[in-house]
Amino acid sequence: MSSVMTVKEAMEARSAKRSLSERMRASAIFGIPRADAATATEQEGAKSEMFLDIARTTLPIEFQGREVRLEAHAYEDDTASYQAMAVVHRNPNASTDSDLVPLVRVHSGCVTGDIFHSLRCDCYAQLQLSLEKIIESDLGMIIYLPHHEGRGIGLVNKIKAYAAQDRGLDTVDANLSIGAPIDARDYELPAKILKDLGFEKIRLMSNNPLKIEAMKRFDIEVIEQVRTVTQPSEHNERYLSTKRDRMAHKL
Repeated sequence: MSSVMTVKEAMEARSAKRSLSERMRASAIFGIPRADAATATEQEGAKSEMFLDIARTTLPIEFQGREVRLEAHAYEDDTASYQAMAVVHRNPNASTDSDLVPLVRVHSGCVTGDIFHSLRCDCYAQLQLSLEKIIESDLGMIIYLPHHEGRGIGLVNKIKAYAAQDRGLDTVDANLSIGAPIDARDYELPAKILKDLGFEKIRLMSNNPLKIEAMKRFDIEVIEQVRTVTQPSEHNERYLSTKRDRMAHKL
């Protein structure tokens, strides 16, 4: 039998090695115990570290013609496919009261809206409004989730759904027509980020009641819902009305 590894065998070996590497990295990040490790209860209340900040820096941005300095914290979940960035604004002249509740926006990444300023959605307008609000606040943050593209169905499926909308379907039926869920987003990662930064009680900028319920399921207390209503246009009026009428958004 030949000892030369085939291309297929080499690819499978690399895949297995990568999978092991990802599991080891996830274990290091989240404190995932070994199979033979004792649980926290068995260790008489010992608390393993749930989540670690992967990287952090100062991020100066230009906003409305002025420079604003934000804290930038980068995170990732089990694999690099699930990455997120939290940008935090702290008013240096504000009280350092530890009970200060942050104003938080959990923003789903939108290539078409956030980057190209698509008029088919309100994502860019909501992101700009959220930036304005957190910069005005004593303590505010935006958690940006690139993997939430298209309500979690991904960029390609989102464009497919857009094509279905071109044929007359609303956003809900368009997703269903391509075999995608109406909303595939998961909020465990942003909840972990909030806990890592010490924010277990928040004021949440959102029109979406499901987002509030999701935060509560991961033990994040939402003490106030702050609506983020933007001006509709002829291009996104149906999109917004579908959110209101079929997804219970407060618009």
